[in-house]
Amino acid sequence: MGKENDATAMEVDGPKSNNPDQINPRYSINVLQLLKSAQMQHGLRHGDYARYRRYCTARLRRLYKSLKFTHGRGKYTRRAINESTVTEVRYLHMVLYTAERAWSHAMEKRQLLDGPNAKQRIYLIGRLRKAVKWADLFSGLCAAKGDSRTSLEAEAYASYMNGLLLFEQDQNWDTALKNFISSRAVYEELGKYGDLENQVLCRERVEELEPSIRYCRHKIGESNLKTSELLQIGEMEGPALDLFKAKLEAAMAEARSQQAASLTEFHWLGHRFPISNAKTRVAILKAQELEKDLHGPTADSIPAEKKLAVFDKIFTAYHEARSFIRSDLVSAGNADSVKDELNGLDKAVSAVLGQRTIERNQLLVSIAKSKLTWRRDDKNEKVTKPEELVRLYDLLLQNTADLSDLVSSGRDRKPEEVAFTEDCDLQSTAFRAQRCFYLAKSYSSAGKRAETYVLYCHARSLAENALKKFQTVTSTDEVMIKELRTLYNECRANSCIEHATGIMEHEKVSENLSKKVSTISLGGVDKKVEKFLLENLDVYESAVGEPNVKSVPRIEVFPPAFQSIPRNPIVLDLAYNCIDFPSLENRMKKDKKGFISRLWR
Repeated sequence: MGKENDATAMEVDGPKSNNPDQINPRYSINVLQLLKSAQMQHGLRHGDYARYRRYCTARLRRLYKSLKFTHGRGKYTRRAINESTVTEVRYLHMVLYTAERAWSHAMEKRQLLDGPNAKQRIYLIGRLRKAVKWADLFSGLCAAKGDSRTSLEAEAYASYMNGLLLFEQDQNWDTALKNFISSRAVYEELGKYGDLENQVLCRERVEELEPSIRYCRHKIGESNLKTSELLQIGEMEGPALDLFKAKLEAAMAEARSQQAASLTEFHWLGHRFPISNAKTRVAILKAQELEKDLHGPTADSIPAEKKLAVFDKIFTAYHEARSFIRSDLVSAGNADSVKDELNGLDKAVSAVLGQRTIERNQLLVSIAKSKLTWRRDDKNEKVTKPEELVRLYDLLLQNTADLSDLVSSGRDRKPEEVAFTEDCDLQSTAFRAQRCFYLAKSYSSAGKRAETYVLYCHARSLAENALKKFQTVTSTDEVMIKELRTLYNECRANSCIEHATGIMEHEKVSENLSKKVSTISLGGVDKKVEKFLLENLDVYESAVGEPNVKSVPRIEVFPPAFQSIPRNPIVLDLAYNCIDFPSLENRMKKDKKGFISRLWR
């Protein structure tokens, strides 16, 4: 597969000429298309830089062997590549893949779990310098041996590599900005020409370069980018943005560690738990920053899928904080006061995690409700069934019960904890009413009218009780009260509908039974005679049926029915018994009887 892409991406301009005066042919390489295809097919679709580096190494080995450009056996002697060496396009490929191998190795080091340490970062910058060196060599060789487009792409590639090196070194931001801008200008110009695939690739590369340009301007001071805008830029995808994301994440982690120094206590339901571990502070601070996006003024404008991703990040941060707290508990020893504080902090973090779990499941319920009555022209769109909502409300009831048990497990309970437990009980009552309502809907779709009517009445009583409890509480949830009122009215309407439908079906049962009895005859039931295509050749009538209905085509009866056919006549010989046949004894051979034959009798 890689050979086919290389064959399409490396071409020599114009047909081969037999003219001996043509000494310096101009080679053509679609650099961006070649690299994009190789990266997507060999690991970078999933961010696997190690796999892409192995591919570049194997590709270089094949190129060296096919060009017979090896560096000797035994003692290694590097052979230089210059303009006189490049006699075909594969030499340019060799230089390009060497730069890619060094770049992918540097990005592999950047993707370490805890980030590169000082020694690894020195090695990372060294690999980037190596990539810049080979990219500059590739640009110079393409300027001498390639056509104008290849030369421009090679120059943009070299500028991009130089910008990445300065970007990683955190210095010369103005020079890095110039390199990124020059690379973007080339791809903007190249995106105006060529086929559609090339235009799309150039446009994608321009979009990938834009965040790095904005970040460089932010570091120089030419733009006033906010932290939220940087985070939005970091949500973009693409191999060219991985270094930018790593740099942004490192900057955010450093800012969090500085800000976490002021986070000495964790407040929860009237309790104050000290936080001594710096890693626990950073994890809790990260979760609180993500919670601001969900509960801030712009929360309504965030789509549901993005909110689910934010919830996943919050869960990860709180789980990290709990793991740090558990490790501190193990190392606490016999210090009872420290253990009590850590146990209280673990309980508080677990309770907040339970609250966010309930909020996430409520978001899933809202998404499922929107798809329950949603009608689209697309037949492949999955519509929510009432059973799925029953399952989600089961999860909410379980989460609410777990959270209530966790909060009420302490000895000396504060008024805030008692109020929180009462709120959990109110939510549980509301969730039970909602669950009963959608369980009734599932029974209604199955045609069980009596069970559906009883469940609607029970859901109505549960909603009424929940409304009375919410009215007695001072801190009421207006959204929940509105949902319960809507649920109460819907239960009343649906119970009436189910009652009427059940009565109509009961009346129709007797009518249908009397009709069936009246049509019974002793001669049997007349079957519907279906006419097939071969019987109605003079009438235009579809014998296949409609495409949406699964029916048997009426072309011809198969297997065909048995038909009676005449057999051969039977000949009866009636005169046989009346004929006197002549005697044939005189023609028969007579036995000779002698003396010996008599002995053997």
